[in-house]
Amino acid sequence: MNTKEEKLAAFGRLLDVMDTLREKCPWDHKQTNESLRSNTIEEVYELSNALLNNDKDEIRKELGDVLLQVVFYAKIAQEKGDFDIADVCNALCDKLIFRHPHVYPPQESVTSTVETADEVISQWEKLKTHEKGGNKTVLSGVPQSLPSLIKAYRIQEKAAGVGFDWDRPIDVWDKVKEEIKEFELEVEGMDKEAAEREMGDVFFSLINAARLYHINPDNALEQTNRKFIRRFTYVEEQLKAIGKSLTEASLEEMERLWQQAKSES
Repeated sequence: MNTKEEKLAAFGRLLDVMDTLREKCPWDHKQTNESLRSNTIEEVYELSNALLNNDKDEIRKELGDVLLQVVFYAKIAQEKGDFDIADVCNALCDKLIFRHPHVYPPQESVTSTVETADEVISQWEKLKTHEKGGNKTVLSGVPQSLPSLIKAYRIQEKAAGVGFDWDRPIDVWDKVKEEIKEFELEVEGMDKEAAEREMGDVFFSLINAARLYHINPDNALEQTNRKFIRRFTYVEEQLKAIGKSLTEASLEEMERLWQQAKSES
């Protein structure tokens, strides 16, 4: 592993490269916050994919790509006279110190003796509503543009952080069953809009259950997506080997191959 001095030197090298590219590369020179936004989203998803695959080389590479986005935005802001990368780092450090009074000397009247990770999360959410420039309400800190599944998880996590939660994880299952029953009734009544609302409630309650049992629902669903793709591709390849396409095969044939795929994975 590198020493602290080597890490600082590497970060300084990155800043020097960014300065040079911004000055001498036509593509880098023309970029703006708006033009980089889609790139940033793509890079974060690529990092997410590398993390799911637990591919260490890819994680290192994608972390670099995400870091580049941060340095790029800071460089653009510096050129406008708004702030620079030092301001970004210092603001982050100040925020982390303020939100960890159990680690750093208490700030102002804040005292803390938290001992568990759950207590840290609860304290974190409370402090965020009190810090300068922080969230005005507990849920205002959830980005509107988050994918719906992740947004639901973060909403529930933040609400739980200030005490709005089930007393026992097992209690959530009555709510899940209630929401499923309400969805079934709306489907039977052929009310599409009402059924859609109730389906949303079913998803929300299941995401809540996942959170209570310390399961990340986005990771869980992605694992199922990959499993389905793997098994369905097996079915397709096996049919192709005997000269059949998916549309030519019967449901019984596909089900038989699906069961084979399950037994092999």
